[in-house]
Amino acid sequence: MKETRNQLMAVFIFALLFAIGAVVLYETGFMESGLFVEQKNSEFLLTALMELLTLGGVFLALRLFKFPKVHQDLVTKKEHALFKWGILRLALLLIPMVANTYLYYMFMNTTFGYMAIIQLLCLPFVFPTMSRCQSEVESEE
Repeated sequence: MKETRNQLMAVFIFALLFAIGAVVLYETGFMESGLFVEQKNSEFLLTALMELLTLGGVFLALRLFKFPKVHQDLVTKKEHALFKWGILRLALLLIPMVANTYLYYMFMNTTFGYMAIIQLLCLPFVFPTMSRCQSEVESEE
């Protein structure tokens, strides 16, 4: 169980550091922001796409372990299922969060920034602590 938690924690921390690194690089002027400000059609399409991915990803990530098939898989296969479903849950939050962070700096559109913040605020609910990992593979009776 500890190895699975460590792997999930590594993914969690890597994605956070990746997003924070992007913020630092853009805010310090090392990388140029606003490169795609003039491309309004692309901005509109990406905004619509990322809104759907963000809202759907947050809902699925927070409810994923409550679905009967997933919960049964977690109870029967324990660590293997926890790793598989835990990676999926983290990916549902972290990949769009990193994408929204980069898109914010590419288009300088606050919508992307707000979506990244919403996903950042959801991360404590899926933080892979040892007690959370153990409670998620136990049956509820």
